[in-house]
Amino acid sequence: MEQLLLVVLLLVGLFIGCGVGSAYARARRGWTDYKTVKSTVPGVRRTAWLLIRAVTTKVAVILLLLIGAVAYAASAPDHERAGPGPTPTPTTSNRARR
Repeated sequence: MEQLLLVVLLLVGLFIGCGVGSAYARARRGWTDYKTVKSTVPGVRRTAWLLIRAVTTKVAVILLLLIGAVAYAASAPDHERAGPGPTPTPTTSNRARR
């Protein structure tokens, strides 16, 4: 009877030990992955800010060019009130008659 009790206790201990051991291994891998990702975050953050700054600069330059073009068009003389332009002169062709 005592031998059966020892076998049952051993099996229960093995079952609990496997569960706890796998949970510990999973937590240890997670902690290692967390530390790895945490060490790469500053570099990724720096890269993201550089990309945002570059895109913002390009958008600002395009916006300034667009505003300049609109201001130039607004200050240009009005073509509807401009004087008449040159008229085309008709050309006569001198064809030899036969």
